[in-house]
Amino acid sequence: MKKIMSFFLMNLGALFVAVNVHFFLSPNSLATGGVSGMSIVLNSLFPNLSIGLFMILVNIILFAIGIAFLGFQFGAKTVYTSFALSGYVWLLEWIAPLSGPLSEDILIQLIIGQCIAAIGMAIVFNQRASTGGTDIIAMILNKYFRIEIGRAVLFSDLAVALSSVLLFGPQIGMYAFFGVILNGLMIDYTLQQFNANKEVVIISEKSALIRAFIVGELGCGATIHTAKGAFKYDDKEVITTILGRKDLSRLKRYIGKKDDKAFITVHTMNEILGQNFKRLA
Repeated sequence: MKKIMSFFLMNLGALFVAVNVHFFLSPNSLATGGVSGMSIVLNSLFPNLSIGLFMILVNIILFAIGIAFLGFQFGAKTVYTSFALSGYVWLLEWIAPLSGPLSEDILIQLIIGQCIAAIGMAIVFNQRASTGGTDIIAMILNKYFRIEIGRAVLFSDLAVALSSVLLFGPQIGMYAFFGVILNGLMIDYTLQQFNANKEVVIISEKSALIRAFIVGELGCGATIHTAKGAFKYDDKEVITTILGRKDLSRLKRYIGKKDDKAFITVHTMNEILGQNFKRLA
């Protein structure tokens, strides 16, 4: 069942990215990096071939280059998702052809499209996959020139955006540069929302009951610390646990019923590694 759900989510994420490419980027000639941006540029030079077909061809070439320089370092999910994205763009071009942009306002189309794509990319990343493309170029730059992966991806995408300046003019080029930056920010933000976990620190006289609720009812772990109060210098038990949003709401309701004088602090966690969370490698 998990594999079926993962397969569904990878396709859903790829479809969201394809919607951005077909309905927002392509009609406005916005080459905001990646294979889609490269394909939009190539389509302007060779308009007889569709963007979806260019994406398939570019992916084949990039994977061939990747195998030559890096070996077989690509997961099956990434290979599948990259070609699924190309296929969805090709399909949308066939079933929903566009004669022009959806609006005269390029900026609002860029923002809406990149938000949709960021959700799609975050869904794909959550399945431990990617859409391939310029990630391969980034891996090559990292291996042979010691450039960090994040910077290498940015350099690759900016190079594609720069080519749009030469082909479509400075205005479209500046929108493309903005799109590259916006895409990175939106993906980071969306991933944080998908993986929103909170560190909860609790000090309560009903510590034993709260600990039992966290472990027994929520099915989560917790760490117990012993501390001393600054005023009375009395011993206190401090519970620290990591919870998602739903479990945090349940815990707060429970504590409110058992001890309305409990002291609780909640901290947003940017990344959690190990145990039942993200793997270290």
